[in-house]
Amino acid sequence: MAPSSTSSEGSADEWVPPSRRPELADVVPVSQDDGPHPVVAIAYRDEFREVMDYFRALYFAGERSVRALHLTAEVIDLNPGNYTVWHFRRLVLEALDVDLHEEMDFVDRIAECNPKNYQIWHHKRWLTEKLGPDIANKEHEFTRKILSMDAKNYHAWSHRQWVLQALGGWETELQYCNQLLEEDIFNNSAWNQRYLVITSSPLLGGLAAMRDLEVDYTVGAILANPQNESPWRYLKGLYKGENNLLMADERVSSVCLEVLKHDSTCVFALSLLLDLLQIGLQPSDELKGTIEAMKNSDPEAADADLATAICSILQKCDPLRINYWSWYRTTISSQT
Repeated sequence: MAPSSTSSEGSADEWVPPSRRPELADVVPVSQDDGPHPVVAIAYRDEFREVMDYFRALYFAGERSVRALHLTAEVIDLNPGNYTVWHFRRLVLEALDVDLHEEMDFVDRIAECNPKNYQIWHHKRWLTEKLGPDIANKEHEFTRKILSMDAKNYHAWSHRQWVLQALGGWETELQYCNQLLEEDIFNNSAWNQRYLVITSSPLLGGLAAMRDLEVDYTVGAILANPQNESPWRYLKGLYKGENNLLMADERVSSVCLEVLKHDSTCVFALSLLLDLLQIGLQPSDELKGTIEAMKNSDPEAADADLATAICSILQKCDPLRINYWSWYRTTISSQT
């Protein structure tokens, strides 16, 4: 099947081979050089080979022309991952001083069909840098569209974060994170984005100003789904570098206790509780009683102190990291 035109410059008419196009009549195609004895020659389609031969001729000649721009669009249609073609297209775009808003529309159409193509997202960033803050909202809308199809598309998240930090658009970002987490509380990408907003948005006052509300939000998410690792990690992140505050906030130890009362094998609650004990937490009588009850069900932990006992319990309920917890237990024992 002959390739169809997807470029903003071309038309959707029946495809005409480059060798039959009047505007390319003076071009001598350059074949791919695979050497005299290629070990495994790639069986390119005739249409692809011909388009590439004509592109190669313009590329080697360093031609910056409308026909070169059209041909790059055609090659991209055939192989959107060809980084050399994208690079050459940028050179041509700069030389011709074309409307980059039209170029962005062209790239967006391709990105919707190839949302995990690095070259496309790199080209979008180049265009966004050229177009500046006026394009920020449009880029946020586009990444929303891509993330609605795949909520964990790394390229879309990376682009969205870059646009936020370089061009702005923070006003509704926390609301967007709320929406994504309402749809899927297990969306670790949305949790990551939420942390970026809390710590980097110039509109919210920073982590210290938002911590109290965020702890309440996160504790609620943990109690609703204790086996969801993301909010546990997020909770610790809210106190990054401030262990004294982490230890002093009773909501942290309380959520561990509440979860363990209903599920004594919750790895996330146990490991966070272990961290708290290691930084100096003095557990409440209720928390001590809960851990003592857990110790009684594990003969190896019966005579151990609280932290060592939790390591022993974790060895049983987190077998994938049994060696780590064994090492941790040894480390604790050597410190006492």
